[in-house]
Amino acid sequence: MAKAVGVGLVGLGTIGTGVAKVLRKNADVIAQRLGFPLRLVRIADLDTTRDRGIDLGSIRFDADSEGLIRDPEVEIVIELIGGYDVARRLTLAAIEQGKHVVTANKALLALHGKEIFAAAARRGVEIAFEASVGGGIPILRSLREGLAANRIESLHGIVNGTTNYVLCEMEKSGAPFEVVLKRAQELGYAEADPSFDVDGIDAAHKLTLLIAMAFGAQLTYKEVPSEGIRGITPLDFEAAEEFGYRIKMLAIGRARPIPQDGRERVGSEGGRAIEARVHPTLIPAESLLAKVEGAMNAIAVHGDAVGRTLFYGAGAGELPTASAVVGDLMEIAREVRRGSRGRVAPLAFLPDHLEPLPVVPLGELEGRCYLVFQAADRPGVLGRIASVLGEHGISIESVLQKKPPASGAAVPVLLFTHPAREAGVRRALATIDRLPEIAAPTRLVRIEEEL
Repeated sequence: MAKAVGVGLVGLGTIGTGVAKVLRKNADVIAQRLGFPLRLVRIADLDTTRDRGIDLGSIRFDADSEGLIRDPEVEIVIELIGGYDVARRLTLAAIEQGKHVVTANKALLALHGKEIFAAAARRGVEIAFEASVGGGIPILRSLREGLAANRIESLHGIVNGTTNYVLCEMEKSGAPFEVVLKRAQELGYAEADPSFDVDGIDAAHKLTLLIAMAFGAQLTYKEVPSEGIRGITPLDFEAAEEFGYRIKMLAIGRARPIPQDGRERVGSEGGRAIEARVHPTLIPAESLLAKVEGAMNAIAVHGDAVGRTLFYGAGAGELPTASAVVGDLMEIAREVRRGSRGRVAPLAFLPDHLEPLPVVPLGELEGRCYLVFQAADRPGVLGRIASVLGEHGISIESVLQKKPPASGAAVPVLLFTHPAREAGVRRALATIDRLPEIAAPTRLVRIEEEL
């Protein structure tokens, strides 16, 4: 059997421990598939005393990540520390040393990806990051290879397990967001500070990478409009069920032609824009994405040749994510032993075909909306709301009026619109919210029909 490929692991947290377990447990099948073994020769982590529940044997384990990167026995570096600054520095240092890098760090790539991929190309090394989106789901490899013949038309993803778990539990129990979030934290589904998850930041990181690979668009996550789930209430689930919907936190991407001189034009010469957004969404209850429960992830991809596809599985967790990391290791190790590199561009498109594209403003979106008004319980209020909406060209499809929670309290009025441009809806709501009969800012949740 050929000589082993040496691997160094920076970060022995949950995922790092999973990687060590998979490399040890499945060493035989990995070697049978590669024709040579993968050998974990060195691990670096600031905490060298905590028991991870795994025997590291003769593997060198210390806090010296820079020494690991310089170690001549290490041919591939796995970065699993997360975050931005330190991870960026170590990743660039590994690249400069001529080491290939495997990472699960979507935050790093969503912010500094352009710099890191350019550095890797200059140095002639590989960057692999399958585990950064969807945990163990091979969605990125599918976009790079399996769907490479397609012009991708759209993607819709449930890419954050924490928010999906919280929304599912709110729907089942009727409990408010704060109660369910606390339960999720106690069970380990949510962090002590859940902001990255429930405010949509984590999903925006992942969508940034998905959009690059699906559409060849260079973005940073800061360009992706994101809304969280903190404003969703039990009342919203009641209304959704009554009208045949479920509420999911979606990451949505589409390539759209920019109308010019009354005609739509698509091409790299400036005629494309990207629809990129993360927000809670009402989706048809019979759709496949609506059936995704608990902390699971799913990504629906629509290609012009293949049609609609769905990728489903565990989006996080020690072993599912470790599975993706080790899969990347094997792919790079195979190229190392063949003396080749760059079999497939890391972002699916060749670097000179990746381009910065404008993001469609939310105001330009056109679709149906679910609106929640808190209105005074008196005659004529609904008529005034409908009148303002009509003045802005927004027609009403359905209305529900709920009982007030207490005598004299504002009445929840739930309204579904026909398709309308969001900018017009927002202008109408600004006028409505100034009415003396409206007790609180109106909430808007978008409806997505075509998944």
